[in-house]
Amino acid sequence: MERLPGFRDFYPEPLPSKEAWSADLRQRLFDSWRTTARRHGFREYDGPPLEPLELFTVKSGDEIVGQLYNFVDKGDREISLRPEMTPTLARMAAAAERQYKKPLKWFAIPQLFRYERQQKGRLREHFQFNADIIGEADPAADAELIALLINTLRELGLTDADFVVRLSSRLAWQEFYGERATEPGRSYEFFQIVDKLEREAPERSDAALQALGFSLEAVREFIAAARPTDDLKRILDDLGARGLGAFVKVDYLVIRGLAYYTGPVFEAFDRKGEFRAIAGGGRYDNLLKLISGGRVDLPALGFGMGDVVLTELLKARGLVPAVVAGIDVCVLVEDEGLRLASLRVVQQLRETGCAVDYSLTSMKPDKQFKRAVELGAAHTVRLVRGEDGAISARVKNLRTREEQVLSPDAVVPALSVRHPA
Repeated sequence: MERLPGFRDFYPEPLPSKEAWSADLRQRLFDSWRTTARRHGFREYDGPPLEPLELFTVKSGDEIVGQLYNFVDKGDREISLRPEMTPTLARMAAAAERQYKKPLKWFAIPQLFRYERQQKGRLREHFQFNADIIGEADPAADAELIALLINTLRELGLTDADFVVRLSSRLAWQEFYGERATEPGRSYEFFQIVDKLEREAPERSDAALQALGFSLEAVREFIAAARPTDDLKRILDDLGARGLGAFVKVDYLVIRGLAYYTGPVFEAFDRKGEFRAIAGGGRYDNLLKLISGGRVDLPALGFGMGDVVLTELLKARGLVPAVVAGIDVCVLVEDEGLRLASLRVVQQLRETGCAVDYSLTSMKPDKQFKRAVELGAAHTVRLVRGEDGAISARVKNLRTREEQVLSPDAVVPALSVRHPA
């Protein structure tokens, strides 16, 4: 039995093959994402992996259905596995925004699903770091969100030599389009063409633009000028004041193809251009109004960072941390008559925060010790009954090979990893 195409198995280290995905590395990413988000004042939320299909079609149109895992459930409801988190966030925020002071600064780490062609950096499922700010229209919120994005990547060891955040504005492009368009109602088609300029042949892009009354030359001149709008300049100044200016540049090649973006947009790319976008997002001030049927109208912005491209980039830059698969203590039960007393030591150590393992059944001492080494145990503990019937504990440091003899009650204070309050 094999897993479905485009899905992954995550194994604990050491990995069974070079192609296997690491559960330990995944946890490292999750921990880093959470740590950085909380450091920036963001709170974690979550939602269901199944949502009404309408939640996604009302935002992206019926054409998105071809990319979804959707079906009719036993209650005759049209539902879908979530392909993105923003609609769920908008639904939740619209339902409960009165209970929270603004702005909301929320993050989530969902698993997302899309039924689409697999390619480098894109599978049919992935985990994603989503961060959003709701209820603030000032560009200071855009700068704060981009700062979170930059610091998240820095937390993983990446520098301004490794990645850049390319900053653009849908407002600038709307102004460009409005001044030159002969058919104002076709702006979405225009944005789609611009979004694909780096991936399409120039002749094809030029032909598509000319069909809308534009030329590739005029579009390229606008991109090359890279004149920041007032809101982009404020964002750049804000990030510069934080010492993060080297991580960001104005680049109007970034337009973000999704129709719901309304202002500044951005994408993070590796400097060498070897991978797909590491992260992307922008301002979507009309989405909550759309999702809530006009009941709630709050400005919002956010970004998403997937684990697939990020993992590939960290591997390419040699920044995947070495995973030390180990435990704190292995309790060796060499005398079955002392198993119950040994289990008491196991429980007490675990209650103090130690990672502890032991042999579930009777096993020769040398095999137990070999297993302790394989588990990467820092210490072993074995209870021994003396000739006088007194029980002592032999605690061995497997790093230094030093062994000390303690009373059983002294084992926990000697090995506890619990930090004082």
